[in-house]
Amino acid sequence: MCVYLLSIPGGFIADNFLGARRSVLCGGIVIALGHFVLAVPSVQTFFAGLALVVVGTGMLKPNISAMVGGLYVSGDQRRDAGFSIFYMGINLGALLAPLVCGFLAQHVLFKAWLAAHGFDPARSWHWGFAAAGVGMTLGLAQYVLGGRRLAHVGNAPASRVRPWIVLSLILGGTAALLGLVMLSDLVGSLAWIRYLYLGAPVAAIVWFGLRKDATMKRFAAILVFFAAVTVFWAIFEQAGSTISLFAEKLTDRTLPNGGNFTVLGHHFSAGASFPSSFFQSVNSAFILLMAPAFGWMWVRLGPRQPSSPAKFVIGLFFAALSFVLMVPAAYLSARGLVSPWWIVGLFFLQTIGELCLSPVGLSLMTKLAPGNLVGLALGIWFLGAAFGNKLAGILAGGFTATGPAVLAHSFLVQAAWTGTTALVLLALVPWVKRLMGGVR
Repeated sequence: MCVYLLSIPGGFIADNFLGARRSVLCGGIVIALGHFVLAVPSVQTFFAGLALVVVGTGMLKPNISAMVGGLYVSGDQRRDAGFSIFYMGINLGALLAPLVCGFLAQHVLFKAWLAAHGFDPARSWHWGFAAAGVGMTLGLAQYVLGGRRLAHVGNAPASRVRPWIVLSLILGGTAALLGLVMLSDLVGSLAWIRYLYLGAPVAAIVWFGLRKDATMKRFAAILVFFAAVTVFWAIFEQAGSTISLFAEKLTDRTLPNGGNFTVLGHHFSAGASFPSSFFQSVNSAFILLMAPAFGWMWVRLGPRQPSSPAKFVIGLFFAALSFVLMVPAAYLSARGLVSPWWIVGLFFLQTIGELCLSPVGLSLMTKLAPGNLVGLALGIWFLGAAFGNKLAGILAGGFTATGPAVLAHSFLVQAAWTGTTALVLLALVPWVKRLMGGVR
């Protein structure tokens, strides 16, 4: 949650102080340092490393997306396709990372190698953290070497006047928001604060939507998408919690007869078990396979493609469908370990939803935001991801590997809420399109 929450001050700093290009570089350096700190096995370095990753990603995540938007002029039909290609680049790393880091962190072969060479196998996870730091460093080197191709986007603002007071207010507001969220966790009587995650944006949508100013109406549209993406990520971001636990405890992870593959030079034959973390690569594999088709489809359809609100409806529908699929899988777990194809199917459906919503949403924020507030608009977009991650954590707290009926009910209820959100947004599509003021 904090990673996405700091995207708001990160976007503001880029808009008004450093520029997007320099912010991405600084953020990447801090992220790499965070992973290397995580590689040191102690409680203190664990939390210090997480804090560095949070701060660095807050600088990098909104601003690298703003730079992609800056590559296209207003009205360019290729923008959504360009963001789909950008999304492919992100997911190439997301495909490799769980395989490399998951092998180093979880697999018995690497643990055995550590023990044989005098290292503590119980600290294998820290080798995975170090591998992430190496990967980030290589990414930074590529970014610097290829920087001349991006010299025309993401420059620092020309004005010498810097809004330090506004920055202080944004940082204070971010800290206050985080404090409220923490209070809702620590103090039972304040759990009602969680309802504000969606209630406050709905009130803001009505307020901005009733303004006559076109910019205010666009902000109302941004907040509609904010609410929708919060619900989407609340389902999607359980991949690292509910779905990972389902994969670890309830899924058969042995290779079938005749199955074999090689990872990092190690051969796995039939009957071998693979780490549950490998499932985290499935979504990215589908992205790489399907993103070119989606990019081609949006370009091919041109002005005939579904509107952005309609794409969001489709994305929410497939997110709901993915959890409907897990209902029978949960019931079948009462008989023993279930097939891994249930999880593969879930990620397939979620990937379709993600490609209809996430890269399109990134593109949309760059089109709806005023020219000097693109970074801030993307920060609001990522705040939706922050709240979605928080809700995903709350919902994942109901996971149980010993109660198939309870788990199935949890999947079904979450699917119902997500499907209801899709229907509400479908009914609002004409109004949202008016709020967007001609932006498609």
